Amino acid sequence: MQKAVFVDRDGVLIKAPKINNRPTSIKKLEQIKIMNGVIPGIKILKKNFKLIMITNQPDVYRKKVKKKDVEKINNFLKKKLRLDDIYVCYHDNIHKCRCRKPNAGMLLLAKKKWNISFKKSFLIGDRSSDVIAGKKVGCTNFFINYNYNEKLPNKKSCYYVKSFYKAALEINKSLKNKDNE
Repeated sequence: MQKAVFVDRDGVLIKAPKINNRPTSIKKLEQIKIMNGVIPGIKILKKNFKLIMITNQPDVYRKKVKKKDVEKINNFLKKKLRLDDIYVCYHDNIHKCRCRKPNAGMLLLAKKKWNISFKKSFLIGDRSSDVIAGKKVGCTNFFINYNYNEKLPNKKSCYYVKSFYKAALEINKSLKNKDNE
């Protein structure tokens, strides 16, 4: 079975604009600003893991952004960061769908396609919904804490880190430790 690192998009791979100290999504390709440390972090992880982006993009349903613009952004990131796959949920909270984080639908689709072992996989996110989705399937979770104006995930369900790069180093370290067991 494959090992994967699941990554959120806004606030993890790219800078997320904030409204009332809560992250939102960018609307256009020109707004992409890859977070510091993401490219070297990806190089570390790419050696041993499938890299799969999972992202909620409800602004498409809310008519704040066009689906084709989200797809352009995602395709650019897939190519630039050498991501193996991307899963997107365009639903809003009212839809109560299985794919929208904190539900694990996108993770389950990736498992089926890529033959992923969740026990050997990791998730890096910046919101409680990311961590909850990862916890539901048994991933080891890393939480980048930006002190958003929202509920933080339980520290028992994740490791708090300062950046994507720090998470990548910790994941790599844990892999080396498991190899030495």
